[in-house]
Amino acid sequence: MTPLQIPAPPAGGFFIGPVEIRYYAICILVGIFIAAWLSRRRFVQRGGDADRFDTIALILVVVGIIGARLYHVITDYQLYFGPGRNPWQAFNIRSGGLGIWGGVMLGAFAAWLLARRYRFSFGELADVIAPGLLFAQSLGRLGNWFNQELFGRPTDLPWALYVEPRYRPTGYESYSTYHPTFLYEMVWTGLGGFVLLWVERRFKLGRGKLFTCYVIWYTFGRFFIESLRIDPVNQVGGWRVNSYVSLILFAGAVALLIWQLRRRPGYQLWSFGFAKPQGHLVPARPR
Repeated sequence: MTPLQIPAPPAGGFFIGPVEIRYYAICILVGIFIAAWLSRRRFVQRGGDADRFDTIALILVVVGIIGARLYHVITDYQLYFGPGRNPWQAFNIRSGGLGIWGGVMLGAFAAWLLARRYRFSFGELADVIAPGLLFAQSLGRLGNWFNQELFGRPTDLPWALYVEPRYRPTGYESYSTYHPTFLYEMVWTGLGGFVLLWVERRFKLGRGKLFTCYVIWYTFGRFFIESLRIDPVNQVGGWRVNSYVSLILFAGAVALLIWQLRRRPGYQLWSFGFAKPQGHLVPARPR
């Protein structure tokens, strides 16, 4: 074992009496808390009401988790339905199984409805949430380590991940170390959160353009990381379903950003109310 090699986690959770608390769930909850805190702060900086955002955040978290689970169950239905499978496990999210795109898509629809309900810009609401969303995804990937899941092909690189025999996929039992793809995505999304905050300050992107940058950043990294993973999923033409999803969304987001920069320039200041914006939010020439 090299000094940089990533060991298997000592445990996937702990018990409080008869109740098992999964570290995966804790990572998800911490990520949600950080995303909600940062997004709330950004919402208030734009003149929004903190209590109103708390209501929005609660709805989006619940809808996002439901959407993420539905996406996972639909795209990996063979894990829950068929001979020898237990369909009730589709409701067990403590042990993993959340598809980010389901959460984003259903959450975006809920955000659009809430924006119409409260009469403010959907694009600005999406921009407020985008950086925190990447930080939440980063923390969520740490939970994959505790579950010993979503790792990549076998490798002997110095930072390889050791996987216990019982978690090794069929056909890979003789290998002990693998690409830590969850770590690659954890670093990529965490870095992306800081990049979005910098891009917003530097170029004064608004009116939905920052969220489009989020889609571009995440899908670009996810496409390459997905190609390393070996967990059993549905494939089409030798490609994993999420590889197609990442490629299509990346191309669509790039086209959308070009359109936004040409047709919707500028940076909307008083997005959610009439209070004076706080912090770095100052008028800027359109970009």
